[in-house]
Amino acid sequence: MTPKHEKQEFVTVLVRDPRTQKEDSWHSYIDYEIFIHTNSMCFTRKTSCVRRRFREFVWLRQRLQSNAVLIQLPELPSKTPFFNVNNPHHVDHRRQGLQEFLEKILQNALLLSDSRLHLFLQTQLSPEDMEACVSGQTKYSVADAIHKFASLNRRFPIEDEERKKEKNDADSDSESSSSGLGHSDDSISRGCKASSASEES
Repeated sequence: MTPKHEKQEFVTVLVRDPRTQKEDSWHSYIDYEIFIHTNSMCFTRKTSCVRRRFREFVWLRQRLQSNAVLIQLPELPSKTPFFNVNNPHHVDHRRQGLQEFLEKILQNALLLSDSRLHLFLQTQLSPEDMEACVSGQTKYSVADAIHKFASLNRRFPIEDEERKKEKNDADSDSESSSSGLGHSDDSISRGCKASSASEES
């Protein structure tokens, strides 16, 4: 169905750079950097980096499953009571499992239409704030949250330059397409389909 001349869409996700974080004087946890690089019209930002811990992945899987009951979601690496944050083998095994989980999730068009997934991957909002945003209980939309986080994260100056160029080329068009995530899951799905169908370059 896709014309052969259209550019092939891709989503590259890396889970990397595990770091130990102190929760309090007695407890610590590992968080991981999630790096996204994509040309998919489903994503507001084409490159992003956030840090997430295991319990946030658990929350994401639960929310995705509740919104897509007919889909069998991939499993997360098992949560073992013997997991040791100081054991490099344990940490890397979990990192690999988290990456495989996200790779499988990002191959499913229905799951890609869930706003929570985009907020999880491209902002540092807490699960509570992600829920509030998706439910329309915040002053900012999903796209607003992603753009605001991106503007605070200056690791990707090349993308910033590209964004400025696009804004200068077609100011009103880029505004409408950049809000493709919208305020609901349906608007993401419609925005992705419409954008990919009309893309020519």
